[in-house]
Amino acid sequence: MASEKDGPSGQKAKAEANAHDLPAIDFATFVLSLSTSALYHLGLVKDPETGETVEPNIPVARQTIDTLEMLRDKTRGNLDDQESKLLESLLYELHVRFVELDK
Repeated sequence: MASEKDGPSGQKAKAEANAHDLPAIDFATFVLSLSTSALYHLGLVKDPETGETVEPNIPVARQTIDTLEMLRDKTRGNLDDQESKLLESLLYELHVRFVELDK
């Protein structure tokens, strides 16, 4: 017999409980998440579940970096100094890492 926790309301409760464990979403959190994804696809960050490093997936990493560049371009003039500096420094770091791997 399935418990009530296994039904839709139980799944909703689990989702709500997990949502409390997540950081608040703001611009900095969003771009940090995308940059971590790019580093993961470059094979530079371990999978959080397995603890293993994956083979680099250069096209996906490039697409994620391109997404960050698009965000920079589309938000130019709308970010505060701290957000702008964060985005620029992340892009710089990702470009350096990308070039090192894509030789």
